[in-house]
Amino acid sequence: MPRPRVRVIPLGGVGEVGKNLTVIEYRGDLVIIDAGAKFPEDEMRGIDLIVPDISYVVERIDKLRGILLTHGHEDHIGGLPFLLPLLKKAAPIPIYGSPLAIAFTQSKLDEAGVLELADLHTIEPGERYPFGRSFEAEFINVTHSIPGSFAIGLKTPLGWVMHTGDYKFDPTPPLGEPTDEQRLREIGAEGVLVLLTDAVRVERPGHTPSEAVVSETLYRVIGEKKGRVVLTTFASNITRLDQAMRAGYRHGRKVAVSGRSMEQSTRIAMELGYFKPPDGVLVPIDIAMKLPPHQVLILTTGSQGEAGAALARVASGEHQHIKISKGDTVIFSATPVPGNEESVSQTIDLLFKRGFDVVYSALEPTIHVSGHASRDELKFMLRLIHPRFVVPIHGEYRHLALYRELAMEQGMSDAQIFIPELGGIYSFGRDAGRREGLADSGAVLVDIISNRHAILRNRAEIAANGFVIASLVVDRETRQLVVEPKLTAQGLDGQIDDRILRKAEVELEKFLQRRQKGGFSTGYLVSRTKGVLSRQIYRQTKIHPLILPVVTEL
Repeated sequence: MPRPRVRVIPLGGVGEVGKNLTVIEYRGDLVIIDAGAKFPEDEMRGIDLIVPDISYVVERIDKLRGILLTHGHEDHIGGLPFLLPLLKKAAPIPIYGSPLAIAFTQSKLDEAGVLELADLHTIEPGERYPFGRSFEAEFINVTHSIPGSFAIGLKTPLGWVMHTGDYKFDPTPPLGEPTDEQRLREIGAEGVLVLLTDAVRVERPGHTPSEAVVSETLYRVIGEKKGRVVLTTFASNITRLDQAMRAGYRHGRKVAVSGRSMEQSTRIAMELGYFKPPDGVLVPIDIAMKLPPHQVLILTTGSQGEAGAALARVASGEHQHIKISKGDTVIFSATPVPGNEESVSQTIDLLFKRGFDVVYSALEPTIHVSGHASRDELKFMLRLIHPRFVVPIHGEYRHLALYRELAMEQGMSDAQIFIPELGGIYSFGRDAGRREGLADSGAVLVDIISNRHAILRNRAEIAANGFVIASLVVDRETRQLVVEPKLTAQGLDGQIDDRILRKAEVELEKFLQRRQKGGFSTGYLVSRTKGVLSRQIYRQTKIHPLILPVVTEL
């Protein structure tokens, strides 16, 4: 009889940055670590989110024992509202994480109307949690750009399987606990079969700077500005929200929060006691806009150039409440996720064209620091853990390849290091590791119709069910429409005819012409195009085809 082996199947996060999801399997038990989403890259305009294909898990639903969360960022929990319905045969699914990660998860699931599919548990670091007969899980504090971040150790009969989560070694985190080096060292001494590690910052030498330096930079930059200051960052980055609020307060500014996800994050962080804004510093956005500009700091979403975020509407002059003018400043306290660079650049350009000051990392390197370990920290983790095998599971292909070189520099052999492929099935025993095949995997496209209505589309279904292409041509300099929009339908014969398309074209052109005085960023144009066409086509046909806006610049 073959000896049992631990299987590791990365269904997201390898060869890419985002939609992290890893399956760990031993004998009759299976657990998932993280269930993230990612924003579409620039060439995938019209798609709202991307989540992993979890067919492998659905086919083994009877083995699923739970989902373990390393932390509460979107690329680690954002897929849950869309993936849990696929697992409803085993619902409610046990989900474990920090109080912050679980609170963010609960909010997302409740908003999507699928909260009953989850059985949510908050954990204590250092405690052991059983999952079936094969696993005991332990959550170990690590420092990241959000408190409540963990490495997760799975104790198996063959040794520990260690998943680092996103981490760095920051001795002075403004919120949360420092990385628990002592416990990691103890687990290393007990015997680690395989280390699954973050690798996205392997190109950077040395150590990643502490989050504490951002506090100093924010205080200085906000203090230099005379008009309103609008700061954008990830909604879940509550460390940055706390730092910004304190800097604004010290300079006599009131703080308003704008953007649904950021408002939710702020509320949750305050309820859990992660930060307590000084009395009176938080005000509603309508009150903030009536104050003298030098007394206002606005925190908002849109740091990745997201089409539907508050900052995209501000940049296009379309925000219902936030109106900024020449002399005001927008601070980007985040760096673009790979694939979003063009969207972010366009948003920054549009803000400059409108006469605003813009501060971003190329001008102020410490306006944001990464939450990921640089080379020296990656080496240090290897020395703490000294695993028998190592698999980098978070990063684009070059990151995974460079991590292999780093591990070999630390004395590991070629046979101990695996560069994974999305969906690859990797098995480990005490004797050796090997690849055993390829699971169904890839990207599932999320088309969000409303808060409680999202359609999941894989590539085969799109080809079979059809779509609508909206072609738009804009002037590269003015960002205005050059010609009227043109719609074409593929694979929708009998459902959408030319009459419907021509009527939708007219409505779209009217809508955009009314709003194009200041020009459009591509992300904003895509978002509004999709919204207008979705409503128009559904009104006439009662169907929701995939709508793909294609923007050409001249």
